Amino acid sequence: MTYDFITVGGTTRDISFFTDQGIIINNRKDILRQKVLAFESGAKIKVDHFYYSYGGGAANAAVCLSNFSLKTACLAPIGDDEDGGHIVKNLRQHSVDVSLIQKIKNTESGSSFILVAPSGERIIFAQRGANIKFSINASTLTALEKTNNIYIASLSGDWLNTLRKIFAVVKKSGQKVFWNPGTTQLLGGVNKLSPFIKHTTVLAMNHDEAIELVVRSGQYKHLKASFLNKPENLLKLLHTLGPKIVVITLGQDGVVAWDGQKLYHQPIIKSKNRVDATGLGDVFNSTFAAGLTLYAGNIDQAINLALRNTAAKVSHIGAQTGLIKF
Repeated sequence: MTYDFITVGGTTRDISFFTDQGIIINNRKDILRQKVLAFESGAKIKVDHFYYSYGGGAANAAVCLSNFSLKTACLAPIGDDEDGGHIVKNLRQHSVDVSLIQKIKNTESGSSFILVAPSGERIIFAQRGANIKFSINASTLTALEKTNNIYIASLSGDWLNTLRKIFAVVKKSGQKVFWNPGTTQLLGGVNKLSPFIKHTTVLAMNHDEAIELVVRSGQYKHLKASFLNKPENLLKLLHTLGPKIVVITLGQDGVVAWDGQKLYHQPIIKSKNRVDATGLGDVFNSTFAAGLTLYAGNIDQAINLALRNTAAKVSHIGAQTGLIKF
């Protein structure tokens, strides 16, 4: 079977906790922790309500892409537990092909505990579970060869070997790659990621992630906070590594992108009821990928579609609810 997209990464069963007890503290002296959500040490924190939902970068992206009537498969692991069954059922309900889902024996599915503040901003405590044991085998390589586009989300386990296998297919077959590196990949720095970045169509991340990637790289450790805090500098620096397009999301300040010729910027589309920012990065980045496909590479149109979808999602709880459908 030929796919429009195969998403690669993780799946989780999520529990979101909502509380008004935390405060946001600016911490600009720490370039990697410039804003923190804090609670009284030793206190018992009141939880207003909580919800069960679904997450994981590969699953979130697959649901989003499938909503645009793009034939999408999710290549990701689940555990051999009840949560794994629920994850697969949820993907099927969103018309995502689950034939590439890997069930890992004697392992629990990944889970996340998500703390959500009144502003909708959140902190995610992730337990990787089966995601740590994700691997690429011969049958999945065959599937990757038959897709037009590959969307890579956060990877766990032997992620470096996984990337080598994926990009070996890309170099052979020429698929477009949309990549949103996860925390573990960012810690590898430019030195480990640059062999793959140069074969990437769209490299996408938020501002904090872009800073993380750069400062973890020896050759850029001398860069000052004043340089790193300007997204345009990071766009152009990362573009020198070879991707066709670099996209950096800026939270409430919108998004910027650079294709080597033009600097793109669009503000966010405000939602009247901002409830939960969980999964916004996955929604934006996968919708941008869909937009480039649907709009023949038009970056402005792709950004606008992605911003509209994130505005729709943020008024709903969970990473996969409230999304635009075509």
